[in-house]
Amino acid sequence: MRRRFGQSPDIVYREIALGRFPATIAYVEGLGDPRFLIEAFHRDMALFAELGDEPPEKLLRLLKARTITLGKVGETNAFSEVETQMLAGNTVVFVDGSATALFVGTENLKQRGVEEASSQSVVRGPREGFTESLRENTALIRRRIQNPSLRIEQRKLGTQTRTEVAVMYVEGKADPEVLNELRRRLDRIDLENVLESNYIEEMIQDRRYSPFPTVFNSERPDVIASALLEGRIAILVEGTPFVLVVPALFVQFFQSSEDYYQRGDFASLVRLLRYFCFIIALLTPSFYIAISTFHQEMIPTDLLVSLIGQREGVPFPAFIEALLMEVTFEILREAGIRLPKSIGQSVSIVGTLVIGQAAVEAGLVSAAMVIVVSITAIANFALPAFNVGISARMLRFVLMGIAASFGLYGIIIALIMLGLHLCSLQSMGIPYMTSFAPYRRKSQKDALLRLSRRGAARKKILG
Repeated sequence: MRRRFGQSPDIVYREIALGRFPATIAYVEGLGDPRFLIEAFHRDMALFAELGDEPPEKLLRLLKARTITLGKVGETNAFSEVETQMLAGNTVVFVDGSATALFVGTENLKQRGVEEASSQSVVRGPREGFTESLRENTALIRRRIQNPSLRIEQRKLGTQTRTEVAVMYVEGKADPEVLNELRRRLDRIDLENVLESNYIEEMIQDRRYSPFPTVFNSERPDVIASALLEGRIAILVEGTPFVLVVPALFVQFFQSSEDYYQRGDFASLVRLLRYFCFIIALLTPSFYIAISTFHQEMIPTDLLVSLIGQREGVPFPAFIEALLMEVTFEILREAGIRLPKSIGQSVSIVGTLVIGQAAVEAGLVSAAMVIVVSITAIANFALPAFNVGISARMLRFVLMGIAASFGLYGIIIALIMLGLHLCSLQSMGIPYMTSFAPYRRKSQKDALLRLSRRGAARKKILG
């Protein structure tokens, strides 16, 4: 073991005598805490002394049956398993004369407590969020779904990290074909490192180069519990609070957990507003570029005169003007994330206002373009799923280039191609645009609108 672990100072070996038997306990300092184990040994020293000339195997049986009363206890005769158990935070007990070692559950990891989810905040609803502990996350879901049909399948991924990964589903609700397909994709993963759930997301997603996510993620236990009850499957990874959900549908990224904690009419209005914000975030800059460059006849005369007056003296065409402002705003957005929280938000807001005003006064951009970029950015923030916002940001630049080249005709053709692409996507074999294409009448109760529970029960997408 010393050869395997080297001279690492955090690997602790403590020699003790259990009656007439020399023994050694080994653990990783900081991961395991064997204090209760050592106290149990001292308590039963008289019992160990009575063994006399008994073989060491009897001592091991005594330790398992009477002495070690807390935590899990197992045995192994393989050094590879010993290493795995120690690195998981367990303590290993060796007894001289026996080829079998005991491993005792003594995990003592320092963990962050359950806090509110920072990326998916709500006005009304639970304030709990997942943590970096896999077992604590499964417990948060178990507390919401007190059903013996809730199943957990656990495996280790990553040849170097040996990261614990759990697959959760409700038996009888999850589609067996989807579950088997997920198992096959997980079994095909051959990575050295699995440090976050995105490592798995990239390996199991259906389309590698699609701008739209086909795997949903959330750090809210109520969202994951709701998805499990709808027949979806959750993937939990040790070391990250973000849980993956498959299959993921397009409409799911516009739904918020708060939709089900408010009245149906209010939730429906807000959900329609999110779809509208997605359209604004996707099309506003390209639409402005197209009509100001190729289709001025579509603009009312008074507004056209105003826009011409604003653009007088601006040295760049509308496309370069929009590109300059969009890139500047993306830089400020990224800088606001990386800066310390105490000043990050202030810098991003003040920086945007100052730079926008200075650019207008310097004649680099028009005031109308500042308004267009600002509305686009605000609409992007209204989307409940961060990864769909990234998709809109990526496609926005593509559509801006198409609008600068072909005008509204190019935008219409690009939207048709985008619709065809969405209809061709699948998530674990389930059509990505389910509810709309293929059209399901029953699913419309919770697609664009969230109908009242009085009239209908909550949908079952896969049912």
